[in-house]
Parts: sequence; C-alpha cells; structure tokens
Amino acid sequence: MIRLLHLSDIHLGSGLLHGRVNPETGANTRLEDFGRSLERCIDRAIAESVDLVLFGGDAFPDATPPPKVQEIFAQQFRRLVDADIPTVLLVGNHDQHTQGQGGASLCIYRTLGVPGFVVGDRLETHRITTRSGEVQVITLPWLTRSTLLSRPDTEGRSLAEVDNLLLERLRVALEGEIRRLDPDLPTVLLAHLMTDTARFGAERFLAASKGFTVPMALLTRPCFDYVALGHVHRHQILCDQPPVVYPGSIERVDFSEEAEDKGYVLVSLERGKAVVEFCPLPVRPFQTLSVDLTDAADPQATLLSHLQQTLLADAVVRLVYKILPEQAEEIDQAALHEALKSAHTYSIYPEVQSQLARPRLPELGAGNELDPIEALKTYLEHHPHLSGLADDMLAAAKNLLAGDCPEDLTLSDVPLEIDSTDTTAAALEEPANAQLRLL
Repeated sequence: MIRLLHLSDIHLGSGLLHGRVNPETGANTRLEDFGRSLERCIDRAIAESVDLVLFGGDAFPDATPPPKVQEIFAQQFRRLVDADIPTVLLVGNHDQHTQGQGGASLCIYRTLGVPGFVVGDRLETHRITTRSGEVQVITLPWLTRSTLLSRPDTEGRSLAEVDNLLLERLRVALEGEIRRLDPDLPTVLLAHLMTDTARFGAERFLAASKGFTVPMALLTRPCFDYVALGHVHRHQILCDQPPVVYPGSIERVDFSEEAEDKGYVLVSLERGKAVVEFCPLPVRPFQTLSVDLTDAADPQATLLSHLQQTLLADAVVRLVYKILPEQAEEIDQAALHEALKSAHTYSIYPEVQSQLARPRLPELGAGNELDPIEALKTYLEHHPHLSGLADDMLAAAKNLLAGDCPEDLTLSDVPLEIDSTDTTAAALEEPANAQLRLL
C-alpha cells in the first residue's frame, strides 16, 4: 500500500486585497494565511510519513512570482526533501507564461536538480521509487490549443473542429504513454485540466490562458488506479472507480469561494484500488452580510443590530446594504466602521434603490378604487419627507380637479420648502413627480 498526499491550486500570493499589513512581520496577512495552509499540508505529509506528494498545479498567480513568495513555497517543499518524501510538481495554467511556453515558476526545481523532485511540464510517464514500492505517474500539464496544434492545423476550421482535432491528438499521445505502462504497478494520472462534468468557480475568472475541456471518458481508463486533478478550486470526486478527484484549492481566493471547504486529499493506493480521504483545512472565513433597510424605521439601528448578531470575528467581510435615497443620511459611517473593526478586513457596498423601482403601494394596487385626492393623501402618508409640502400639494391638486387653476400654473407657483441639506435627487424630484402624476 502506497500513501499519497494530493494537493493543488496553492495560488500563493493571491487575494492580497483581502489582507492587511502585519505590523510584526511587514507581510500581507493573506500571504501569511496561504503560507500557513501550505505548511499544514506539509506537516500532515511528514506526520503521516506519506510515500509521495502530488501537486496538481498553480503554485502562484502567474509565472513570475515575487522572490518572497517563491521563498515561502520553496521553504515548505524543501521540508519534503529533508523528510525523504518524493514529490511531483505539475505545471498549471498559472505556472506558465501567457504564451504557454514552459512552466517558468516550477522548472527551476528540475534545473537545480532538487533530490526527489519531479517537474511535470510535459505529457510523460515517471516511474518513482517510494518507501512502500514503485508507482507510475503520468503527468499531463495544462495544455492550450497551441500546444498540440500548429497554425496550418487550424486554418479554415471552426472552433468546434479545432477542439475535436486537439482532443484526438491528446488521445493518441496519452495512449502512447499508456502502452508503455507496467501493468503490475499502481498508476496515477496527474493532470491540470477542466473536465466536462466538473463544477467550477473562481478559476474561470482567474484563468491565465485559454484551455479546453477534456471528456471524462478520456480519464476513466482501467489502467489508472487514481486520477489526481488540479485547476478547479472546489473539492469534488467525479468518479469512484477509478477515483477522479479535485482536492480543490487550499485557501479561499475571493468571495466566489465563500461557502467552499478547502483542503487536500490523502490516498491509500494499490494496483486496482484507491481509498480517498478529504482533509479540510481551518482557513480564514469569508462572510457576506446582506441587509435590506428600505422598510426599516431606523436604518442605522437595524444595520448595527444585524452586524452585532451575525458578524464573524477575524473574517474577511463584505457588507451589502440596500437603502432608499432619503435614508442615506441616516447611516452613520463612523459607527459602521466601528462595528466592523472585529473583522479581519471588510468592504462596504451600499446599494441605493431607485424610487422608480419601488413597488406600488398596496392601497394603490389593482382592484383598489381611490379618487385622485385620496390617492395623493395615501402617497404623502407613505413619504414623510414630503410632510412640509403636503398641504400645498393637496390644495394644488384640488384646484386642478375643480378646474379653478389658471392654465399657466406651473410647479414654480406652488410654494416649496425643501430642506437645503437634503440634496438627494429623489428629494428634489419627488414633489414634481407627484404633481405630474395628477395631470
């Protein structure tokens, strides 16, 4: 039995906008979060004395990470060398240059000849000796159309035809590797790709280069005892026999991954059998707070009460609240920032609802018959900010309905008393809109 630890999509150096500077270290706290999660993965590999570590690609956000980020990655994987645990580093789409030529951020380990490190930057079979026996690993890095096809291959073809040709090239190349396998040894396919049955999330926004979708039928071959995938950030097991597994990313990159568990996979492998265990990591929570204040009598108190009841300490928080234009000045921003100070970091997104988008009052709905004056009274009752204009508007409406209003009467003839501090568009336009609806 061979024990594997399969992790992927470290993305060390991502999501720094959701962090802050740690005054003790000078580093971004989210970079430290990612580093701690990677450290926990390596800790488990060493504590469990696993025979082999498989990394499914995307070590960094791009192929040229800053030296500090490279240093954190190297320090952790160096521990595997010291523990005599062989490791396969697969090249993902973020590890490649935008042209898709080579895995610059990972190939340094092959160039330096790091003991026990295999870099998978091409379709190739690696026969690896571990403490518990030999295992075969076929590496399939992220492939783009230009990887397998030349310009003459694509001329005059539709995109669908190009994809079909590309998949056929991949099928032939993979079959060539399969025919060279030793049927008596356990075999792993380690690939960075998107399958046609996977559920995906943030990676579709983060993609550094365009790839293509690989059908599951190409992966679920009887010669494979375990299919270790990378690229998709959500953990999922796509097939039980052989197990086709995305371990997911080890940290949340953004709010699209708010509800996802993060972790890695431990695998017990032998020829014809693999047992998979997902191991969640205690990563920093992301929390979205959505509050609708449009019907609140006291928007500020309602919002603060909601924060006190639901805010997670040390979480990355996104507050979204809906208000009406006339409620905007009732929100004390200083008090709001004070209420959010227990969050690790936070962002605030007020959504001002247009008066035109508000539903009609129930009293004025279909089937309710009100004369125009009663309708105006009902409208004014539901708009307290117009109370100073109510009498004048009602008088003007009665004159209009009675035909006593001079033909050249305009809104300027009606005395308006609008608080000069209320500069919202709705406050200035509402009286005019109210009278126009009576004409």
